[in-house]
Amino acid sequence: MTDPGMRVRFDPARIDALFSRFNTCDAPGVVIGIALHGQPVYRRGFGLANLELPVTLSSSMRLRIGSTTKHFTALAYLLLCEEGKAALDDPIGQYLPELHPVTHGVTLLQLMCNVGGLRDVCDLVLRFSGAGRPVSAADALSLYRDLGEINAAPGTSWIYNNSGYLMLSAAIERITDQPLETVLQEKIFKPVGMNDTLLRRYDTDFVPNSAALHMINLRGDYEKAYFGIDFAGAGAMVSTVDDMLRWTLHMDRPVVGSEKTWALLKTPYTLRNGTSTGYAMGLMLGSHRGLETLSHPGGGMGGNAQMIKVPGIGLDVVIMINRHDVQSMQLAYQVIDACLPELPSDSATQTQPPLTGTFRSRHSGRTIQLYADTPGPMSSAGACAVPTQTVSIDGFDLPYVWRSATELAPAPVWQFIKRTLTLVGPAGSPHALRLNDFGNVEEFSRTSSADAQAAARLEGRYRSDSTGAEAIISRSGSAQDCHLLAIGRFGSTPYVMHCIAEGIWRACPATPMNLGGVVSVCDGVAGFDFFSYGNRAVRFHRFP
Repeated sequence: MTDPGMRVRFDPARIDALFSRFNTCDAPGVVIGIALHGQPVYRRGFGLANLELPVTLSSSMRLRIGSTTKHFTALAYLLLCEEGKAALDDPIGQYLPELHPVTHGVTLLQLMCNVGGLRDVCDLVLRFSGAGRPVSAADALSLYRDLGEINAAPGTSWIYNNSGYLMLSAAIERITDQPLETVLQEKIFKPVGMNDTLLRRYDTDFVPNSAALHMINLRGDYEKAYFGIDFAGAGAMVSTVDDMLRWTLHMDRPVVGSEKTWALLKTPYTLRNGTSTGYAMGLMLGSHRGLETLSHPGGGMGGNAQMIKVPGIGLDVVIMINRHDVQSMQLAYQVIDACLPELPSDSATQTQPPLTGTFRSRHSGRTIQLYADTPGPMSSAGACAVPTQTVSIDGFDLPYVWRSATELAPAPVWQFIKRTLTLVGPAGSPHALRLNDFGNVEEFSRTSSADAQAAARLEGRYRSDSTGAEAIISRSGSAQDCHLLAIGRFGSTPYVMHCIAEGIWRACPATPMNLGGVVSVCDGVAGFDFFSYGNRAVRFHRFP
């Protein structure tokens, strides 16, 4: 809830000081825009647009906005619904009948709200084929022709899935018989006056007035690196801070889309278990220190962005970054705090020593790893002002904070991921963890320590029948480490595997992508399941 007496105390000098560390001529940086009641009051760039040129960032320069694209694509589909050409409950099989029958009954609404339960083929491409190679949206979607496995039944779990928006993009193109970029341009960008915004499917072409992305390599240097996948309506937009401030104003006073359409766009999905996901159609409804927020971040290789609105006080913040080692979500919350110095602190957070250990679910095979980690530049611990505990679920690391002596929750900047942990047993050394995953509760038991001989037994060649990927596991110099080479349809990805518990390995990419996973050995050493953020238990079996 918003305190009716609260008002924004905007001080540009305070914002300048907040971003002063980026005000350099030898590093990429940050662009920020702030609006109060729709009126821009701060628009400034810090740092270089490209390390190869003496050009500084500005609010009129194009940068990638990543997954912030999603609610634009969702709005485009809702506009087709207004025209009577589609409906929210239409099954995707109505538009993409060539895909596997397991996809056919999932509705467009479920895809837009990340509750379709399908495998994420974008994730599969990156995990098994690697990044950097051009892979069209159609090529990625072709994996669904043979992929008969799912992560969960539709409407039962919230699992972030970029591929749902690839399907949505393809459906829009089938309905309109136009490419998605034309639909977005004609139906949204032009009417709103977003003249510098467009859908840019790849980073290998030249687009005027565009900032370069700067990835951190394993040596700690900046380099050019790209996903390669055409994320289409899932995350391929480029925009400017100026255009995005026009958009946040339009969200309050829309001329594109009816009142009903915008109400639907902002309505979070409720799972079958009765839990609201807090996630609508490409928009997240959350809170920051008691203030209701509406937002969606976007990430990529070498940059990220955040669009966040605080409707109760008329504050809009847009941040775009062209470097991998700075996080826009954290900075956006710091801007809100700077504009509202009277906000109460997060009193629910407690300080406790970090826990360590590996836990596995007997039911699903999923893994949770607890460990202590010193927050780096990409950590969101700085938004919490208290020590955080790193929690890795299926190989996806997040900072967690203590809500009580026995309960952990994602750090405030990651609160939209509603996965809380309750300790079972002694607080300092629990024998189990109870995961509440968007209302779905599952218990994870502590596992035994790593087996020194496990690497030798795991060596061999494996295949995933459902994805067509292969995996070659070989010994490394360490007795408890292995090399894994995943070979997908479009390329390959090398990993170094570290044994973290009996039968459980962390697969860490040998590239700066930071897209790893967990290998869980099953049936002795006859096979393993590969877990990642977007896909659960992808089975590989050994073959000669």
